[in-house]
Amino acid sequence: MRYDFDEIIPRRNTNSYKWDSAESKDVLPMWVADMDFRTASSVIDRLQRRISHGIFGYTRVPEEYYKAVIDWFERRHAWKINRQWMIYTSGVVPAVSAVIKALTVPGDKVLVQTPVYNCFFSSIRNNGCEIVSNPLVYADNTYRMDYDDFERKAADPRTKVFLLCNPHNPAGRVWTKDELTRVGDICLRHNVTVVSDEIHCELVYPGYTYIPFASISEEFLHHSVTCISPSKSFNIAGLQIANIVSADEEVRCKIDKAININEVCDVNPFGVEATIAAYTEGEDWLIQLLDYLKGNYDCMKDYCSEYLPEFPLTVLEGTYLVWMDCSCLRTSSEELEHLMVRKAKLWLNAGTLYGKEGEGFMRWNIACPRSVMLNGLERFRDFVSSEYSV
Repeated sequence: MRYDFDEIIPRRNTNSYKWDSAESKDVLPMWVADMDFRTASSVIDRLQRRISHGIFGYTRVPEEYYKAVIDWFERRHAWKINRQWMIYTSGVVPAVSAVIKALTVPGDKVLVQTPVYNCFFSSIRNNGCEIVSNPLVYADNTYRMDYDDFERKAADPRTKVFLLCNPHNPAGRVWTKDELTRVGDICLRHNVTVVSDEIHCELVYPGYTYIPFASISEEFLHHSVTCISPSKSFNIAGLQIANIVSADEEVRCKIDKAININEVCDVNPFGVEATIAAYTEGEDWLIQLLDYLKGNYDCMKDYCSEYLPEFPLTVLEGTYLVWMDCSCLRTSSEELEHLMVRKAKLWLNAGTLYGKEGEGFMRWNIACPRSVMLNGLERFRDFVSSEYSV
């Protein structure tokens, strides 16, 4: 069937964190990373069948769930996950926090590549660890890794974990096999465990290929932990479901203990049902979604090229999060966020939310009907024209 991603589905007054957080109902939210599209009909149908039962007690995760995840990753990404390697939990952020707890002690260092997903910082700090940044290098509207700096920081005996974001939020990179191999080899040399957040793994555009870090080699598999979820790809983040994949039995036992200490060892029935439906019946919806998102990005590029040439966009290889260089305005990203909410009625994420290296940038969420995205671009253009001489 054909899905209509141009349909505008009102989300205000649904207790949406994205749409109901602004004080004014006139604010257009293009910040929180969820989509304004109805999820796949197969997911909705399966949830409706579950709801019709009318009893929502504690949930046992069935073998059908594990099979759905395993078959999906083997078929789409050539990664054969063993059933025993999987631990389910309530989300990728709780997963990352539990893995850090399992692999570190307070005072240890955790390496990240900034600008990077802001919840990484809280997961590290909340476990009493120190954040060590290996800043990505920005050039030609894209980012690359600084391997020399990475190795210097990985070589510190206190550095125990490298927190990888693949695909990368907010840089939009889908790391290549060569890039992943190079940082993986450095981590092996210095006994640093790679913890890879791969939540955006399905949101990859033509010309780029998502490669699960753990799929590259047996050594990488046994010296890494991978966090995955259908939540971003199928717009079901509110159903709170994710998986931790660890091939090392000793590490897996430590993670299981941390999951229980953090009390995120239970999931709700809807997350289980939605995952099964998404991975067994939702692929056609996902294919159409990716085509639409690519069209949104191309449309945004064309619009900015014509009307906003002073605001370069980072090349979007994956995710639906566009990174815009607003440094020409000579206004801090945080101040710019507040000004736009107040004056343009447009809510974007300040780049500094993702580390100091995000200064001068703003993050756009373009997972919305194209007409809504263009409305946001017009608000931004009007704001720039009225407030700045650009």
